[in-house]
Amino acid sequence: MRRVTGLAARTISSSVAVLPRLGHTTAMMTTIPSSEPPSPRFGGLPTPTFAGGVAGIVFFSAAAASSLGQEVHAKDMSHKFNPKEVVLYQYEACPFCNKVKAFLDFNKIPYKIVEVNPLFKKEIKWSDYKKVPILTVDGEQLVDSSVIIDSLFQRMHPEISKSEDDEEMKWRKWVDNHLVHILSPNIYRSTSEALESFDYITTHGNFGFTERLVAKYAGATAMYFVSKKLKKKYNITDERAALYDAAETWVDALNGRPFLGGSRPNLADLAVFGVLRPIRYLRSGKDMVDNTRIGEWYSRMENTVGEPSGIKE
Repeated sequence: MRRVTGLAARTISSSVAVLPRLGHTTAMMTTIPSSEPPSPRFGGLPTPTFAGGVAGIVFFSAAAASSLGQEVHAKDMSHKFNPKEVVLYQYEACPFCNKVKAFLDFNKIPYKIVEVNPLFKKEIKWSDYKKVPILTVDGEQLVDSSVIIDSLFQRMHPEISKSEDDEEMKWRKWVDNHLVHILSPNIYRSTSEALESFDYITTHGNFGFTERLVAKYAGATAMYFVSKKLKKKYNITDERAALYDAAETWVDALNGRPFLGGSRPNLADLAVFGVLRPIRYLRSGKDMVDNTRIGEWYSRMENTVGEPSGIKE
């Protein structure tokens, strides 16, 4: 079995195409599966049932020759992974759901999107697993964003042996164990930012008209106060400084490369991009791009990942 670090040598060619319950979700807007790191939520603290439901609303010569070889190999792999139906059950603003979508979009895997109502979750009543993301592949249920991505990657690249201690894995764990913790305190930093965040969440989420109004104001108020507790829990003194430091830490990790994976994004690139995508055009995301060096990498990721390949039902 050969070991490859970046997605450069593992990516599928273009022909194949290659806010959470406050009690257990991620920074901005998702319910984290029980197998997700408990900390990476936008909530993360026990809250009243309603607030919890509302919050649950919530990555060149020799290279050219190598690239050609990868494309030929990718075409061969397309026959080994060609699912008939892929369905993602999600919250639109959930960072962990967006990790999965970044992987699917980058690999041009068509998928249907089912937006889950975070208050009643009737869309996933069929599953014993009551959090998102849930991905079904030809009827088989997969849960936990990192497990979902690993499972899909191995199906696409069964010849590659994954190491648990390589650079890529180190930074994927950094995303789940550090980066996501910083998001909630930033997007709910002030009452105006909390309202901005919940306006995005409720506009893009699965809410009725009345639910949308109640969720926006009640959720924003609840998360504003929860974010203060999260700052204390994760020893964050200045949330913006922590966000900027994380962005700079990531750029330093690139070490001059276009992507952590080299000439093409790897799974760590897709993970960072995925969790940042929901906040990119909120005030916190704009501040991050304006005050750190991460903007160029993020733009490269947007261009490389390309248009979403998901279709909402």
